[in-house]
Amino acid sequence: MTPLARLLAARIAAEGPMPLAEFMVACLLHPEHGYYTGRDPLGAAGDFTTAPEISQMFGELLGLALAHAWRDQGAPGRIVLAEPGPGRGTLMADALRAAARVPGFTAAAGVHLVEASPLLRAAQAARLADHLPTWHDRLADLPETPLYLIANEFFDALPIRQFVRQRAGWAERQVGLSAGRLVLGLAPALPLAALAPRLADTQPGDVVETCAPAEAAIGEIAGRIARHGGAAIIIDYGDWISRGDTFQALRGHAPCDPLQAPGKADLTAHVAFAPLAAAARAAGAATSALVPQGVLLERLGITARAQVLARGLSGAALHSHIAAHRRLTHPQEMGNLFKALAIHPAGAPPPPGFVSDQPKADHAHDA
Repeated sequence: MTPLARLLAARIAAEGPMPLAEFMVACLLHPEHGYYTGRDPLGAAGDFTTAPEISQMFGELLGLALAHAWRDQGAPGRIVLAEPGPGRGTLMADALRAAARVPGFTAAAGVHLVEASPLLRAAQAARLADHLPTWHDRLADLPETPLYLIANEFFDALPIRQFVRQRAGWAERQVGLSAGRLVLGLAPALPLAALAPRLADTQPGDVVETCAPAEAAIGEIAGRIARHGGAAIIIDYGDWISRGDTFQALRGHAPCDPLQAPGKADLTAHVAFAPLAAAARAAGAATSALVPQGVLLERLGITARAQVLARGLSGAALHSHIAAHRRLTHPQEMGNLFKALAIHPAGAPPPPGFVSDQPKADHAHDA
């Protein structure tokens, strides 16, 4: 049992079972034993690899998309270029390098990073030293000014609640104790007004996940964009609505039991984009249609960029480059699992690579 597991077991023994969301927060952000507190989780020596670490093309194309959105909105003179959960700073560094091709953009942009990990802040400081980034603990601390933001695999780590449909209503999944070990269980079923619309597309036994922190975060982002202008590109794995149990743990690049080693494994869940789009519109902004990552990157010109980069490569380096292009775009790899949503001011066009959307109760992603 990990030190955090012992602490959580003692808390549950004293206070009773805890909702899954509280378990996730403790596992990821505990000040001493949390997963993100004292480790770099990325790369071969970590637990997972994100798109910016696979190829520079990912950040370059997204940076250019934001820079063109800035130009389309009249090239405001002072903006915030932000990224929540920026990892080692790789995406932001690639985005800035490519966006420098759009005259005036990098001069107008102040770099702002939302990061909880002291270790990752140090890595970001080293990689982005020339851009003098400013760090924040919360999205709410970002300045009130035109906001251009990229969030890649940020929302999947926000704490979810899980509800299992029962005949008497919805039973919330909790973490409790059995024979001294952490186990999953269910609270008593209750009618829930917030989940009443899901009665039409679920049946007893189905799982629905909600993520209030994600909707609040989108509200912060979209509110600034509605008030001051800007654009946000949100990329994560998931789909339009929540269906099924997607709570998962990853350790050493392999799935593991989420309850087995609290604080030692990454915990995530698939992102439901419909509630995010609704929260953005409620804050006064407009949203794009949902688009698979592979389709977005192809629209932004990844194949042409890959061909340019390939000219200077050979042997193993060329093979790795081709594999990276495939991994980012192919439907059987990251191309379809990951989706992208853009947020932009009402009346302004979405960033390049996206098409405008109209609010719908439910629809498939734009292909």
